[in-house]
Amino acid sequence: MTTDVTEITVIGDDDTGLVARVTSLLFERGINIEDLDQAVRDGVFRMYLAVDTSEMVCTEETLREDLHELGEDLGLDVQVRFPADRETQQIAVLGTKESHCLEALFEAWANDELGADIGVVIGNHDDLQPLAEHYGVPFHDIGDEKGQQNEERLLEVLAEYDADLIVLARYMRILSPNVVFRYEDRIINIHPSLLPSFPGAEAYRQAVEEGVRVAGVTAHYVTTDLDQGPIITQRAFDVPDDADVDDMKRRGQPLEADALLEAVKLHLNGDVSVHRGRTTVRENGTGYQLGLPTEIDEVTPDRPVDGIGSVVADDG
Repeated sequence: MTTDVTEITVIGDDDTGLVARVTSLLFERGINIEDLDQAVRDGVFRMYLAVDTSEMVCTEETLREDLHELGEDLGLDVQVRFPADRETQQIAVLGTKESHCLEALFEAWANDELGADIGVVIGNHDDLQPLAEHYGVPFHDIGDEKGQQNEERLLEVLAEYDADLIVLARYMRILSPNVVFRYEDRIINIHPSLLPSFPGAEAYRQAVEEGVRVAGVTAHYVTTDLDQGPIITQRAFDVPDDADVDDMKRRGQPLEADALLEAVKLHLNGDVSVHRGRTTVRENGTGYQLGLPTEIDEVTPDRPVDGIGSVVADDG
């Protein structure tokens, strides 16, 4: 999203003194740190900083070079995104074989409804290549013959196309901390269940086996914890008594595309933020469908509610 802060992301092997070295460099250049978050997962260190560079005592290019030099000295990968770098946002879409979510994104892009460009489609199979080529978008297959992803190649492609947002359009592979940490709160996934229920694989099958009467889909930010990232949008649908997995997919897939597209728009427009593991929609974020449609209010009972009994007793 476009903001007035400069974003700095630091990734590498965990070691002592990393935070101090980076923050000292910023302090020496008159840069104020507005937000700092760090984590370590599977030996991978990640630090995200939102900084105010409006009064820094060097140029943007000098700061970028100094941070990169420090990164080389410490064995870290340092990414710097100035506000002007994010004026035209670039989307990288990751997919496997299912096309419905990618198709919805392409249609919105073609109709100028995104306010961003889909710069590249990346797959761990080549099934979606014809769809990408139809829209004139480069396609890169980073999977082997079994669909196992090459994460080094993935990072190279994401850097090559300068991705601001990564959209997992039914991408059936788990991203490691080495990828997730580099794009904190900038990876959106669509999951075919009403999270936190039925995380992981075969969510529709799990729902059928558990006999749920209402199922749904969830668009969420990706974290290093599988299917536990901050929820952005959800959709729900009734499950018929005799529904099987194929029925669930037919009902769920259009909602997957809808919820994912809505979440992407929220992010690109800067109308959603993440704080302490939960999303918050800003005041100008009206007009989005976050959950059920407003029409459901007309058929949802609004009484009885707890407390009416005491009112009756007081009147007596």
